This record gives sequence, structure tokens and C-alpha cells, in this order.
Amino acid sequence: MNKAEMREKSFEEAIARLEQIIEFLEKGELSLEENLNLFEEGIALARHCRGRLDEAQGKVEILLGVEEGKAQTEPFQPEEEENTGE
Repeated sequence: MNKAEMREKSFEEAIARLEQIIEFLEKGELSLEENLNLFEEGIALARHCRGRLDEAQGKVEILLGVEEGKAQTEPFQPEEEENTGE
């Protein structure tokens, strides 16, 4: 799965695929190469999910800060927008 396909996955889709991968790996019925490929995909999915969670947390913090009248020092920008060189 390439980076563009990964970005298109929703959090829920990524978690569901990650759960599938875990099931395959736990069964231990695949070849070493297949296991390594799945493990690599799983790591990428876990990072993707973590990024989505961080993004959601940032948005919540901004919304709560505005609601409570606290000063907002800088707007939240998702990682994808910050790293345009990928």
C-alpha cells in the first residue's frame, strides 16, 4: 500500500485492516516473506492511525481553547499539509 492509498483510508478502515493483519500474523500460517510484508503494512497503518488521532486531539484542543476563551497561539495544521515534500 502506497502513501496516497494510506492517506485515503479513514481511521476506521485502517483499524479494521490492522485487526486483519494481526489475525493473520497470530495464526502463523504464512511464509516469512508474507509475514514481513504484513508486518510492514501493519506498522504503516499504526503510524497512520496515530497521525489521525494526533490530528483529532489537536482539533479538540483548539476547539476547547476557543470555547474557554483561552488565547490560541497558532492554528492547528495536519501533518499532511506541513510535509508537502513527500
